[in-house]
Amino acid sequence: MRALIVTNMYPSRAHPARGSFVRDQVRALRQIEGLELELFTFEPGGARPYVNATANLRRRYRREGFDVVHSHFGLTAWPAFAVPAHSHAVTLHGNDLVHPRSRAITLAALRFVDLPAVVSTQFADRVPGWAVRRQPAVLPCGVDLERFRPLPRDESRRALGLDPHGRYLLFPHNPSRPVKRYDQARAIAGETPLLTLGQVAPEQVPLWVNAANAVLVPSEWESLGLAVLEALACNVPVLATPTGVAPEVLRDLPGALCSPFELSGWRAALAPHLEAEDPRIDGRDRAEPLSATRTAARVFDAWRALLAAKHT
Repeated sequence: MRALIVTNMYPSRAHPARGSFVRDQVRALRQIEGLELELFTFEPGGARPYVNATANLRRRYRREGFDVVHSHFGLTAWPAFAVPAHSHAVTLHGNDLVHPRSRAITLAALRFVDLPAVVSTQFADRVPGWAVRRQPAVLPCGVDLERFRPLPRDESRRALGLDPHGRYLLFPHNPSRPVKRYDQARAIAGETPLLTLGQVAPEQVPLWVNAANAVLVPSEWESLGLAVLEALACNVPVLATPTGVAPEVLRDLPGALCSPFELSGWRAALAPHLEAEDPRIDGRDRAEPLSATRTAARVFDAWRALLAAKHT
């Protein structure tokens, strides 16, 4: 099988953290035997990057043949149509269905897509039935279990210049993003130092996760909730609102909380983790089904099923 990934969600020198989950999926796909994969990325922005991407894709691949062209982010489906293929697919990630203008452009593209996909079952509810020819598949970009794994908490703290014997909480997002609800995380933390990932290099994120007594994810909404999976992969306690995959992966997990934000309840759930010397939970098994390797295999299987259906 020959496939092309088209995306404007990909790390760059200027933005090394952007789209790291798409990069992880691309790397995992490239390990699958029998799959020849190419990648086309471009910078996001206004209309001009999409116009340029369309022209560049048409010029670069006008004589190429692909079985599947798969876009990441709804708006990128339009330039991807410039590439001839047996099938076109797109994974919707969040703002492509939430931002009003992006949503309108994305929904207009879906009628021409053979395989629409979303990153969580809950997020599929944002796709109206009239906009698609088939029910969206659930094809998340998973967590890299080699990078996110349990590390000694005291060593992680020393590497980051933190007190090995202190108490720390982690808000695993940029505080400037209102939808992530830093204000609520700040209220929960109280006097406990609250670490954030606004300016953290991607390769250091596993250290910050392992350095924390617990990870706080009080988001208004998540399409997937990768930060929850990263905490689970490190066996670090996590408290999250019931959005994205959180209800699925945190259900009945001792030491974790999945609940609408309520200050006293969240503080009560958090208290044991602040008192413990090295609080951990058995979270890694919950993250494993949503690893980058497993989710890439799901994408490949979806491609094969799509092509098989087209040839019958």
